[in-house]
Amino acid sequence: MGLVKAVRIDSSGERPVQPSEPLDLSMRLAALDSPDAAERRRAVRDLAAEPDAVPALCARLIEERNLSVRTALFTTLIRLRSPAVVAGLLPLLRLDDANLRNEAIDALQDMPEEVGPFVETLLGDHDSDVRILAIQLLSTLAHPDAPRWLLGVVDTDSHVNVCAAATDCLAEVGGPEAIGPLRRLARRFAEEPFVAFAVDMAIRRIEGR
Repeated sequence: MGLVKAVRIDSSGERPVQPSEPLDLSMRLAALDSPDAAERRRAVRDLAAEPDAVPALCARLIEERNLSVRTALFTTLIRLRSPAVVAGLLPLLRLDDANLRNEAIDALQDMPEEVGPFVETLLGDHDSDVRILAIQLLSTLAHPDAPRWLLGVVDTDSHVNVCAAATDCLAEVGGPEAIGPLRRLARRFAEEPFVAFAVDMAIRRIEGR
């Protein structure tokens, strides 16, 4: 007769419950749509090492109304940082939800290397509001090309508010090379007194560093 493996019985006389098999990816993705916020949050955290989950996580951001789940979504996406994450977050900049737009910008600022290849496309967007949000992103994006991108805006963008936003940003991150383009900008929008004021303030800050 062959040997039979012994099964340990606990003090209650019951067989111990065997650990469940981990859920496959499709089941974890399905849990993102659970009516239970705690279950959705748990599913999001369980996907923190699954690059293939990025499209579903980004799509969930648009629908999610629970703040703690939304925070978990952004945290997981930052951990998964990749060009796919950036591509999934950028459409949020077009939404009417200001909080969601700002949260997307905050998340993107944590992945400068991944954002870099998308910046010029953002700055060339047909929507001036998107271009302004891109400049807001650049204001704290730790990327060595940020000043160069901003100089391109003040030299070429035709929208006064976009140029004003870039001027304010250059006051923070620009160097002496920005002074010439800023002066040209003031001449280009000579009929807009607030541009001259913003340029003057930016140049003073740059020269004072």
